[in-house]
Amino acid sequence: HEHIRQDGEKELERDAMALLWSAIAAGRSMSASLLAKGIFHVQLDGIPGAYVLENLGYTFGFIIVIMARQQLFTENTVTVVLPVMQKPSWVNFGLMMRLWSVVLLGNLIGTAVAAWAFEYMPIFDEPTRDAFVKIGMEVMKNSPAEMFANAIVSGWIIATMVWMFPSAGAAKIVVIILMTWLIALADTTHIVVGAVEIFYLIFNGTIHWSEFFWPFALPTLAGNICGGTFIFALLSHAQIRNDMSNKRKAEAKANAEEQKRQRKSVEK
Repeated sequence: HEHIRQDGEKELERDAMALLWSAIAAGRSMSASLLAKGIFHVQLDGIPGAYVLENLGYTFGFIIVIMARQQLFTENTVTVVLPVMQKPSWVNFGLMMRLWSVVLLGNLIGTAVAAWAFEYMPIFDEPTRDAFVKIGMEVMKNSPAEMFANAIVSGWIIATMVWMFPSAGAAKIVVIILMTWLIALADTTHIVVGAVEIFYLIFNGTIHWSEFFWPFALPTLAGNICGGTFIFALLSHAQIRNDMSNKRKAEAKANAEEQKRQRKSVEK
């Protein structure tokens, strides 16, 4: 908890432009998930267990973003909640909302640029492009309520992954692969990965721009925030809140006793 809280404080203090450029880079990097998943879909067609292997491609974007320490909504934005919970104030809340807004905006810009490139640059063959469309349409089959519910699950798993990082050590990349692979296998929704898929459908002409916001973006964003930021972070903070309070009281008592000893020493 303390390690993640300190990371959150550092994130809150970062310059807005640095956050934005890092978030744009993260959005571009997350397109690797659609890229890998689409290629796997084509190459593994007809092979038993193809669904399981295909969804391994979902992990690629997360590996790049997290190991490169780029700003990703739901991953970096979870850590900043703990400082706000420990020291709730309008200033800290404003800093948190600033970071959320900048990171989300940057991620969406990056995903839109990547999706545009996938559609209009001569990179992929037709079967791969068709796979991109199919992957995106699988997301759009969800109703707004299903988008929201699935996003709660993915937000929770991402937050769990972040909570595991301090004790993961050299196995951090294994944690990333397993947790994000689980998100893909469960067929849940994520605001950034899904944005690449939906933006591709828009540039491809399969759906209208308005469908990005509803039924996809707004319910998914709300679900990710609810599952990862509020539910997980609140429970994680609650489980050690009393321990932190007792620790502060013990430290205050020790400081008071030390000051008392120093006064007695001066008087002597």
